[in-house]
Amino acid sequence: MTQASLEQRISKLIRPEVRALHAYQVPPSTGMLKLDAMENPYQWSDATKQAWLDKLADVEINRYPEPQAQGVKDRLRQVMGIPSEYELMLGNGSDEIIQILAMAVAGDDVCVMAPEPSFVMYQMIATFCRIDYVGVPLDSQFDLDLSAMLEQIEARQPALIFLAQPNNPTGNLYSEEKIRRIAEASQGLVIVDEAYTAFTDCDSLSLLGDYDNLVLMRTLSKVGLAGLRLGLLIGKPEWLGEFDKLRLPYNINVLTQASAEFALEHYELFREQTAKLRQARSSLIEALQQLPQLQVWPSEANFVLVRSLEKPAAELHEALKGAGVLVKKLDGGHPALAGCLRINVSTPEENQRLLDALQAQL
Repeated sequence: MTQASLEQRISKLIRPEVRALHAYQVPPSTGMLKLDAMENPYQWSDATKQAWLDKLADVEINRYPEPQAQGVKDRLRQVMGIPSEYELMLGNGSDEIIQILAMAVAGDDVCVMAPEPSFVMYQMIATFCRIDYVGVPLDSQFDLDLSAMLEQIEARQPALIFLAQPNNPTGNLYSEEKIRRIAEASQGLVIVDEAYTAFTDCDSLSLLGDYDNLVLMRTLSKVGLAGLRLGLLIGKPEWLGEFDKLRLPYNINVLTQASAEFALEHYELFREQTAKLRQARSSLIEALQQLPQLQVWPSEANFVLVRSLEKPAAELHEALKGAGVLVKKLDGGHPALAGCLRINVSTPEENQRLLDALQAQL
């Protein structure tokens, strides 16, 4: 087969909207100070690691996993205070849950809505599932433009509305009143994505009892278990019973289940670590605000959004990489994020390395 005929076959079989996409890029980070992926920088103690490895030694990897991962669910209920009247569904990260939600509603004249800029996977997965995506711009302060959201809800009647709380990549919270207004206006399902709930006092769990068309999505990635890829959906059993039909069998493998159960038994460790990161966030924001070349936004997540006011963001990003510091370049991804970088909050020592590198490059 010639190259031309191969390309012709691909063009014939692969949908044009898929060919137009760019794959989600994860840059190499070996040897770098990695501040681009909202990870918890803290490791477990040697004793905790050994106890975890001892648990894994008893896992029967020749057997299929427990299909519902009930042990993980039970511990999540305890740790997160999830009332018994709500059901849980686990996913291979939040991405799989978003995909299941989209697959459940996919069809003609269906749309998915989200404010933007926000988590890019809302739009990407809608595209994967051949669903129209409607992005409603945030206001100049990255807050929900409630009138614009309500106008688009009435006009488009979205099947799904995603609200990241706090929002990624801007780090801010939306008011509970605005979320309530959106839930009340929507005939579809509202998904409050609380991926960063460990870094804020805001908690939308109480809203589940007030709205039949609202569910919560959370993850263990940001608290320190990114390598497990474990997300969860919380909501009324009637909703989750439908979504669970689309969840692939055994989607949470035996090693992830055993590791998650162990970690949730030691969850106080993660509470201590996230408390340290919240303190470090305050210090980092204060230090960044002392750099007049940067615009710095407040944050309720484990990252900080900044805008380079003098040096082009792409140039600053490359300069930091050259200094061994990897942050996320948002410039070019959305017009509202022109000149912006997103910086992971880390340990005081790593935050200082970042600040030293910034001062040297600005």
